[in-house]
Amino acid sequence: MSTARTSSERRTLAVEIRARGRRLEGYAATFNNQADIGGRFVETIAPGAFAASLRAKGDILALVDHDLGRVLARTRSGTLRLAEDARGLAFDLDVPDTSAGRDVLALAERGDLGGMSFGFTAFDEHRDGDRRELRGVELHEISVVLAWPAYDGTVIQARSLETAAPFRRYAERALKLLELSR
Repeated sequence: MSTARTSSERRTLAVEIRARGRRLEGYAATFNNQADIGGRFVETIAPGAFAASLRAKGDILALVDHDLGRVLARTRSGTLRLAEDARGLAFDLDVPDTSAGRDVLALAERGDLGGMSFGFTAFDEHRDGDRRELRGVELHEISVVLAWPAYDGTVIQARSLETAAPFRRYAERALKLLELSR
């Protein structure tokens, strides 16, 4: 077991994101899904990896593509809410009426978002050859990603209350394809 603090890192994954009015919700990270990190190693996130950060009550940001100039929400103001559950790091954020917020909502409603990402510093990890398990991280930010994710173990979908049915069918088909590919 290795318990060493590493430099700040970012991970991107395709996840479920739902648009509900002026809110986005979904998962910024999921547990036990493998991701190939640049051909260097395969990484998973252990359940509980975000617990210390969430208990610390620090100010965690929600950004667009890790860009500090495009803040969507933050925990300090209460516009970003984060929680760990059995699946992963769940988020719920109030989207601002800014150009970045309107763009993200429009892309979410169309199903065009690439996924979610998170910026972190690992303080507890386990390495075994080319495998790395994140067991404890200091979470700095989560980001809505407009392009491609690093983690492809989950599905992204966007849905508003009026248009939930077509996206639900898309998500069900994508999950079925994912299961068949395993």
